[in-house]
Amino acid sequence: MTRHIRDHPRQDVGAEARANGLSLRPRDLRLLPVLGGVWVFAGVVTANPELALPVAVIAWLLTGAGVVLAARRGHALLLLIAAAVAVTSMHVALQAPARAAVMELPSRVSGTLTVLSKPAPAWQGAWRVSGTFAGADLTAPADLLFSGDRPPDLDLGAVVSVRARVEAPERGGRALLALRASRPPEVITPPSGALAVAALLRHGLIEGTRLFPGDGAQLIPGMAVGDTSGVSAGLDEAMKRSSLAHLLAVSGSNCLLVVGAGFALAAALRLPRGTRVFVALGALASFVILVTPEPSVVRAAAMCAVSMLALLLGRAKIGLHVLSVAVIVLLCTDPWLATEIGFALSVAATAALLVLGPPAARTVAGILPMWMAVPLAAPLVAQLACAPILVLITPRVSLSGVLANVLAAPAAPVATLAGMLACFFVAVPVLGHVLIAIAWVPAQWVASTARLSASLPQSVLPWQEGLLGALTLAAVCAAIAVLLVRAGPLALRRAAVGVVLVSVGIGAGAWVVRTTVTPLLTPSTWSVAMCDVGQGDATVLRAAGRVALVDTGPDPAVLDACLDRLAIERVDLLVLTHFDLDHVGGAATVVGRADVVLHGPTDGQADAALVDGFRRGGARVVDARRGLSGELGDARWRVLWPSSDRIVGNPASVVLEVTGDRFPAALLLGDLDAEAQRGLLRAGGLRATYDIVKVSHHGSADQEPRLYGALRPRLALIGVGRANDYGHPREDTLDMLRALGTVIARTDEDGLLLAATTNGELRVWREHAPP
Repeated sequence: MTRHIRDHPRQDVGAEARANGLSLRPRDLRLLPVLGGVWVFAGVVTANPELALPVAVIAWLLTGAGVVLAARRGHALLLLIAAAVAVTSMHVALQAPARAAVMELPSRVSGTLTVLSKPAPAWQGAWRVSGTFAGADLTAPADLLFSGDRPPDLDLGAVVSVRARVEAPERGGRALLALRASRPPEVITPPSGALAVAALLRHGLIEGTRLFPGDGAQLIPGMAVGDTSGVSAGLDEAMKRSSLAHLLAVSGSNCLLVVGAGFALAAALRLPRGTRVFVALGALASFVILVTPEPSVVRAAAMCAVSMLALLLGRAKIGLHVLSVAVIVLLCTDPWLATEIGFALSVAATAALLVLGPPAARTVAGILPMWMAVPLAAPLVAQLACAPILVLITPRVSLSGVLANVLAAPAAPVATLAGMLACFFVAVPVLGHVLIAIAWVPAQWVASTARLSASLPQSVLPWQEGLLGALTLAAVCAAIAVLLVRAGPLALRRAAVGVVLVSVGIGAGAWVVRTTVTPLLTPSTWSVAMCDVGQGDATVLRAAGRVALVDTGPDPAVLDACLDRLAIERVDLLVLTHFDLDHVGGAATVVGRADVVLHGPTDGQADAALVDGFRRGGARVVDARRGLSGELGDARWRVLWPSSDRIVGNPASVVLEVTGDRFPAALLLGDLDAEAQRGLLRAGGLRATYDIVKVSHHGSADQEPRLYGALRPRLALIGVGRANDYGHPREDTLDMLRALGTVIARTDEDGLLLAATTNGELRVWREHAPP
């Protein structure tokens, strides 16, 4: 009897993935080990420059051995890794003489700085530029931070005279020298040639947008040429919370628009294909000069070239090869890119668009029309790739970011392209302003989308800090990506479903704890609260239902979380003691929520702009001067310092005293230095004793012991960040307080702090109670 045997073909687990467009094979990824090795070693030697020379020597020896064995198959990758690591390490090792000379510099230096970047706002009232410093028998890359207004001619290519204090540079950074000046540098030689023309065009665009109202006018320079100096703190925070901040940086998408426009123009003129490519590259080079050829811009241009090549070839795997080569070359020429978050974001987003973009679009197209699927899939895969990196900067995840990007997607290219054209033609009568008007409409749409997205309840989910948080989020994003592109065997997809479900459950539980359990465990009877905002100050005072907030800390999201926890929606009195970032960086959270704003002396346009933002938000703005007083519920407040407007910065910090029958007598010292503390002591008017004193300047060593001896506080509150770079609070300051019998509470160890007087007894509650 003949038996008929049914032929069951062997299951191909990769068939569905290939059908969706994801068909990467091992040879498509063969350059990734080289990229990974170079990236890791570049990060190691830039963070630890003392290792650069030994690593370079070993890598050159391995390269030599690899050349000998190059004929043998299997040694090519090792040869490439060794050679790339050797080149990368030599870049860092060659800086050793300059690095040694920097260690011998005096505390203050004079010289010149050739500016190699656009001036960027560092914080309110301060600017940062990078360049090459020459002086004190030294030439070295340097970062300059200065206070005051930006000189009009200060731009890329300028040479400025610098007299500044020498500070320790950021470890692993490109600069060997960190300079800090209390006043703007003097421009010796303004930019010339093409750089001068580019600066003139950028400034013309900024001036032109000032004729238009609303948030849209603030966004146009940022979206077109990456200049965010005119973006208000509130709008900047809204863009970050809605995951739209990438639109304000010169990115691969900007470069792609320029290349596309140049290519389309050449095609319309029926030029040969080679000429079209030449025109497109010329347009890209002109754009790079316009927005300044900083490392981030060069990086974006390189990523754009990779994306364009992959698009023209229509093959993601070729794009991955070219992307790998581009990243390796960039790291070899500039190893400090390895530790730049922006570089990692560019690479991750480009790789995600190349590999996951097409299959994700096909998956979404099964639900939505293709014209909707592509705009949705692109920001989704980019956010999946970038989220684990972004959480290293700010431990939070935007839940509305994908939707905000989808809504902004049609408008962003129009605003960017019209803004760039306006930049080139802004000097042409009528035409320049017409182009700005065209850009303003979509830019206003983007700004409104950001504001709406950021205002949604629970639009931001707090996340675990540090490497653990990044790895956890990476696992979640990888699981979502597997489900989105429907790749891999069935077991892998089932595991991905499990990861997503567990993550949703944990997230829902964390939301319940944060919104319900934590408020129930937090005492409701308090008079003074110090928020845990990291390295900064944010102190809340409450009396008979009225609320005062003294300073806002450095981060709007962190302050917002603290105010939510304390059930505070409006602020009757906001006090900005001075305008350093760690005291006003979170101001965007309370713009439009404060009735009266009391502020210290302003120093420059940035400070004035922040104050004006509160005024436009409906607040009554008052200059704080000694002798000013008012009521807060059944308590009373007095300003004891500053005594004049001739001082600015830390010595001019507003000192606030708050007292009442049922309110603990409190004195908040801002960031007064020792000399200003002595001035406060001489001015008189202090009480014989205080229940609570907010210690000046996060417990720094710059204190006047006689002042604290006169105050004799029962409780000292110190707002300070964990593992800060300043060594705050200093042990001498803590010993001084202990000698007075003062109880010390500090946010870095104790978290949120609450204090109140109950039956004449002062009580303090610490979020992280000691065992």
